[in-house]
Formats: sequence, C-alpha cells, structure tokens
Amino acid sequence: MKRFWDNATAAPHEKGGFTVLLDGRPMRLPGGGPLHLPNLPLAQALAQEWQEAGGAKEGEMTMDMVPLTRLAATAIDRVTPDPAPSIEAIAQYGETDLLCYRGDDPRLAAIQAAEWQPLLDWAAQRLDAPLLVTTGILHVKQPPGSLAALKRAVAAQPPLELTALGLAVPLLGSLVLGLALAHGRLDAAEATRLALVEESWQQDFWGEDAEAVARRRAIAKDVLLAESLMRLARA
Repeated sequence: MKRFWDNATAAPHEKGGFTVLLDGRPMRLPGGGPLHLPNLPLAQALAQEWQEAGGAKEGEMTMDMVPLTRLAATAIDRVTPDPAPSIEAIAQYGETDLLCYRGDDPRLAAIQAAEWQPLLDWAAQRLDAPLLVTTGILHVKQPPGSLAALKRAVAAQPPLELTALGLAVPLLGSLVLGLALAHGRLDAAEATRLALVEESWQQDFWGEDAEAVARRRAIAKDVLLAESLMRLARA
C-alpha cells in the first residue's frame, strides 16, 4: 500500500498504556481494535517502524517492513483473548527438544554435549524440568513432571512474550532454548548458534551451501525479532 502519513509517534493511550499515532490518528489493529501497548519503549519501537516504512508519504510500503508491529498485533488480537492454544502448541516442543538428541557421530555428540548440557542443567535447576538425553533420532519419552514444569514456564509468559516465544521455539527446535531466551539466559545470537550446532558441524565438512546460509540468516533474523519483543514488553 502507499504510505498515507508523514509522522508516526508514540503517545499515551486514553485507557492507560500507550499507542502509536499516524499524523495524530490512533493506529488500529487488523481486527479493527485499538493498538494498546503496555509501555513507552515498545510504542516507540513500533512508531519507529512506521516512521521508516515506505520512506516518505506516498511511498510504497508492505507489512514486511513492520515486523515488530505484526508480532505485537498477533499477541493483542489473537493470543491475549485465549492464550491456551498457544501455550499448548509451544509446550509440545518439550517432548522432542532438540537439545536432547545427540548425533550418532561421536565427534558431533561431544560438541553437542559441551554446548547443550549447560542449558539442560539450567532447565533442571531453574525450571525444575530435568530432561533425558539420547543418541540418534529414536524418540525418548520425557518425564511427565518435567513436561508439566516446562508447560508452567510457558504459561507464565504474558501474551506479548508468549507470542514471541511462539515464534522463536519452532525456529530453534527447542523449548529449552526458547525459555532460556525468554528468561535472559541467552541472547538471540547465542540461541540461534546453539540451535544450529549440527548444521555448522556439517558445514565444516562439506562447505557452505547458499540455500542453507539463507535459511540460517532467516532464522537468526526472526529469533532476533522475538527477542526484541520480549525485551521491549518488559521495558
């Protein structure tokens, strides 16, 4: 669409919190409801996206230019009214968490153990969720108590953070990495690096593949977006 505004600014919302104004008019969500944000830093970040989108009035813009807005709108429009489906979907990743599956090659398994075990130890100690580890792709059944603890950790996330977690966890293939990101145990770059340990190891043997490189960059970009929403929601 064409950009129809000159200035995007953050402003107090009439019901408390903050919103974004486009030339003084309150922005509305795709579903028609008001954009109601919990704090000024998040509102300012969204306003900055809209200030840059399209370059100037009458410029061409797409919603891909405002990814933080799209993610926040999903949280407000879809997750806030009923977070249960999101909690259930995210928690299921604990049943097949990437960090619990080590490679058949002993060299790779040793690297994975060194890189991943500290995060599993963190989950056991911080979240009361010890998880079992196996070699290869054969499914290992995790303790029900640990899965329940992980689900409680997911359910404890407010809607904005829960939505960000819902973006990060499938990309990382690991609920533990996602929760470590949400708790500030890892940043986005480290979480992405840990999720791609096997790919990096394979790359050392076979060299870079352009498609794989593009995929890793896309993952890194979206995990960083999820981390940004988590951080701003708590600012």
